[in-house]
Amino acid sequence: MRYLPRKRWFGVGVLSACLGSGAHAAEFPLASPEQQLVGSLHAVEAVYEDTFADLGETYGFGFLEMQAANPGVDAWLPGEGTSIRLPGQFILPDAPRSGIVINLPEYRLYHYPADGGRVSTWPVGIGREGWSSPIGQTRVARKEANPSWYPPQSIREEHAAAGDPLPAVVPPGPDNPMGPFKMNLSMSGYVIHGTNKLFGIGMRVSHGCFRMNNADVTELFPQVAIGTEVTIVNQPYKLGVQGGKLYLEVHTPLDEHGFPSALDKQKAIQELLQAHGELTSEYRLDWQKIRDMVFAEEGIPAVIGEPYRLL
Repeated sequence: MRYLPRKRWFGVGVLSACLGSGAHAAEFPLASPEQQLVGSLHAVEAVYEDTFADLGETYGFGFLEMQAANPGVDAWLPGEGTSIRLPGQFILPDAPRSGIVINLPEYRLYHYPADGGRVSTWPVGIGREGWSSPIGQTRVARKEANPSWYPPQSIREEHAAAGDPLPAVVPPGPDNPMGPFKMNLSMSGYVIHGTNKLFGIGMRVSHGCFRMNNADVTELFPQVAIGTEVTIVNQPYKLGVQGGKLYLEVHTPLDEHGFPSALDKQKAIQELLQAHGELTSEYRLDWQKIRDMVFAEEGIPAVIGEPYRLL
């Protein structure tokens, strides 16, 4: 796996340094098609000027996933010497392992290259309330470097109402919200692109498109061919097996997709476990741990089941 190191790391795992600023991809080998977890957790010691936005920018994490992984820590002033968890372990989404997979509650994009054997992942910004990102199967229909932006009439009207009128065309350059590269999806109006804004990666900020850090989209763009499959899912709860143990990963559900209350969250996790009965039946489930994880929504995989044969 690859991360951009900045300070001293603590935790399990072997890190190889990426030289050069902004190389954010976490790339993991896949030993088999059945592998369900990748990566490992680490921690970094904050220095005086650090914020979650800075640390996320440096290590390749979104703002909200940094916040979720570090409950009780001030996102804007963690404090000198504070240990900050970097949530670098992931249960792969339950989706085809081909092309691009975006999991909305995770604010994260996964890329499975055509030659197989590995997966890379980056944080993404998604549609904000009222401009939800879509769910479903699509493909990359068009690619463009140094794109111009033609803001839709609805967005121009929104900006005009806020006293910030937009031109009909925004040319390439530092003021272009498409960034240096864009990939249009066959779902009309939706794009994977860079950004001219330093804040908002890994948050609900866009008008439905998928916003990447410029260094990240620059890394992804040449790896993606026109016609590449793109699968967009809504999976706040993910299950996976590693080392003979059952893991759960919990993210905050997106309310406009049917999870408006704590009661619904408990129902959703029960339905997930029932739907994977052929898997969960092999494990003695720790229901207190499951309830705690559903409540905490920290986005970090943890063991919720041990094999019956070992108990």
